[in-house]
Amino acid sequence: MFRRTSVLFAALLIAGGGVAGAAGPPVSVPLSLPAPSGPDRVGATRLHLVDAARKDPWRPDTVRELMATVFYPARSARGYPVMPQLTAKEGKLFGETAVIPHPELPPNEDWAATMTHSHLGAPVAAGRHPVLLYTPGLGDPRTVNSGLAEELASRGYVVVAMDHPGETFAVEFPDGHVRGFEIPGDPGRTPELYRKAIETRLADVRFVLGQVTALAAGRNPDAERRPLPSGLTRALDPRRIGVFGHSGGGAAASEAMHENPAIDAAVNLEGFLDYIEGDPLPIAAEGTRRPLLLFGTADYQKAYPRFERSWQAVLAKSPCQVGKSILGDASHWALTDFASMVPQLQAAGLMTEQGRDAFVGAIDPAVSVPAVRAAVVAFFDRHVRRSAS
Repeated sequence: MFRRTSVLFAALLIAGGGVAGAAGPPVSVPLSLPAPSGPDRVGATRLHLVDAARKDPWRPDTVRELMATVFYPARSARGYPVMPQLTAKEGKLFGETAVIPHPELPPNEDWAATMTHSHLGAPVAAGRHPVLLYTPGLGDPRTVNSGLAEELASRGYVVVAMDHPGETFAVEFPDGHVRGFEIPGDPGRTPELYRKAIETRLADVRFVLGQVTALAAGRNPDAERRPLPSGLTRALDPRRIGVFGHSGGGAAASEAMHENPAIDAAVNLEGFLDYIEGDPLPIAAEGTRRPLLLFGTADYQKAYPRFERSWQAVLAKSPCQVGKSILGDASHWALTDFASMVPQLQAAGLMTEQGRDAFVGAIDPAVSVPAVRAAVVAFFDRHVRRSAS
């Protein structure tokens, strides 16, 4: 969850939150994301959400504000531009900072050049669609799991992916300012910072869930009141809610379901279910009566025995509600868009075989991408899509 954080924080603090790009001529390769396989085209819109009732935990002189991307089944995509995975400013800052904890990544990659398969502002397909919230891993921008979000949207879900500013390498706001990584220390080794990060994510999920409810009631929660895609307010079904997350977001997703009865089911993509000191999260201590999928990777689970302890705790207390699946020959970021992006970097000679294995494992993306998509779609189809019927 918090990999190589000591190196990350030392470097970020020395550099004042960022580092200069590596010397030498630019070396980059255009990266592509696998297309969604469902029957619907995918639309997207960005929302600027401001929680005026809460101070930002990493900037206590300001109120908490988030950015979210909403992926949804589109009625039509013709004439609507395709959304980049990251904006130009986000891509630049991501490239400068992500290489610190992830030295496997090439230093001069143009991360803003990768396009999604989602069309900005496209009208929403008719009907009331189940809603899934997504919370990313520490450092990762909200759209670094666009492939999975688009797969779900192409199959009739509305996916609301949120950033956690201050914990994210790069997030741009509508006025053009960009926030980077701001945690003042190492949450991987500092219990109070770890707890603060988890608590912040839980508060962010609660807030975004409230904004989803407002949106479904016909209100526009965007702070600038920018126009919403046609049909969006009529498209969300607040009676059918799920949540999923990767790494730290997986922990937050699990606990968010545990504490909020409005959430029907959760998918934890390889997040710990305990604190640094070994205390279990409440869901692991108490078990759950709602469906939870624990999905991990063989290489990362082997490297961190902590998973066995915390995951077994919740399995033991709620065996009928919790499922577990492990992806072989894979490592942690094979559960994100890096599953397909990293092999492209290796094929272009911009990443070593050892770097690829450390990041996503040796698994072929032709295997890993469909496996993750199929498991998550099947789980939410069973436990969220049908929950209101």
